[in-house]
Formats: sequence, C-alpha cells, structure tokens
Amino acid sequence: MTGHTEEEGETLDGPTGLETLEVSGYVEFLTTGDPAVGEFHCAECGYGVIVSRGLPRCPMCSGTTWEQAAWSPFTLRADLPR
Repeated sequence: MTGHTEEEGETLDGPTGLETLEVSGYVEFLTTGDPAVGEFHCAECGYGVIVSRGLPRCPMCSGTTWEQAAWSPFTLRADLPR
C-alpha cells in the first residue's frame, strides 16, 4: 500500500493501516460463487440473502457483487441495559 495521510481518507503504511481502513468506511465486497456464511446485500440493488455456502447471483437484478451485512442479532444483545 502506498502511504497517505489519514486526512486524505487513505491508509497509512505500518501496523495501523487496517485500523485506518475500518475507520474510513472501507467495505470488503465478495462476488458470486465466493464461499460465505451469514447475511449479505447486493451491492447493486440492496437485495438481502442469508447464505451458508457460495454466494448466488442476485435474483432481483442479476448482480454479482455482495457486501456483508453489518447488523447481527447477536451484536445487539451486549448493548442491552442490565
């Protein structure tokens, strides 16, 4: 990776590079056929699927690029007041 400042919204060389990607909103996309488990949304139309094998072609728009959903029912449980 090339070094850029955080203000430019790019990554920094060195151990903090991945943290900078997460903070800047970097999103990893998967494509049709990639093995995956969980909830994913089509990057083109937003259609959601839950898979436990390979990602399909989007049944709504025939898109081939998928983004993993950020929400999970298990992430909210820790946030509930006790």
